[in-house]
Amino acid sequence: MIRPILRYGETALHTKAARVEKFDDELRKLLRDMAETMYTAPGVGLAAPQIGVPLRVFVIDISVGKRAGELIEMVNPEFVTCEGIQLEEEGCLSIPGFEATVVRPLRAVVHGFDRDGSEKTVEGTGLLARALQHEMDHLDGSLFVDRLRGIKRDVILRKVQKLRRTGQW
Repeated sequence: MIRPILRYGETALHTKAARVEKFDDELRKLLRDMAETMYTAPGVGLAAPQIGVPLRVFVIDISVGKRAGELIEMVNPEFVTCEGIQLEEEGCLSIPGFEATVVRPLRAVVHGFDRDGSEKTVEGTGLLARALQHEMDHLDGSLFVDRLRGIKRDVILRKVQKLRRTGQW
């Protein structure tokens, strides 16, 4: 089931998500819905808070569904390590139409669990490392614009406020 994606300014996007306590059919359905929502959007990642579910869960597929078997599902993820720096443009399904250059790690390793509660570690470089950090930020109530400073951040936030005032957000 495709779920609505919350937009910047919604309280759920700015709140730290809770750990998953039960690995059950409800969690598996959430993960299926998240993947379907992400692919339909389309996007490379989606965190549960983006669909209004305050749990530490995300999905990523940097192929955007073009290559089978590349979907990553993570439950209760934690960083093991982040190394290096990359500066690339990125956007967010919760801030549609806006992109900015964000500092992200060049390499990231995340440890957590799969849909059945088995331990899982994901290591990524380049786009995958960036996606891992992006989705981890969502689980902590942060969006990419929160990492920006100065004029670029102000411009995006002013445009979002204008869209909100005119009912287009």
